[in-house]
Amino acid sequence: MSFVMPSLRVNRASDEFARDLLAKISRFLLLFLGGVIMLVGLGLAALPGHIGLPLLVVGLMIVLRNSFAAKRQFVRIQRAHPKMVFPIRRLMRREPEIILVFWQQYLRVERLVLPKRARFGVKSRRGLKRRIRASRLV
Repeated sequence: MSFVMPSLRVNRASDEFARDLLAKISRFLLLFLGGVIMLVGLGLAALPGHIGLPLLVVGLMIVLRNSFAAKRQFVRIQRAHPKMVFPIRRLMRREPEIILVFWQQYLRVERLVLPKRARFGVKSRRGLKRRIRASRLV
């Protein structure tokens, strides 16, 4: 005697086809949404303010989670240009280092744009390090 209830619903091939179709449609919609977010972020990156980069990262995360070809391309770009991709990877972690990435990118831009005597970030960082060392010695 068996006390197991028979399944009321039998898995059919049409159910599996419907699930596969739904998965493909949702993947396509997520890729489209990620692309739109990346385009909006790219448009906002040129404007003053710092909303463009986070939107680019969110859109990139959505695209990379749903496309194997995009993941492969991202890895190729990462190997070819590690300094360019590393800040984006740091922002895509579970606990992103937003302030550290912002500071690093600020110093890089400052180095590219300003002459040595006018660089504020480097001077303030050195002064801060001296103060920290002095406070540890006391």
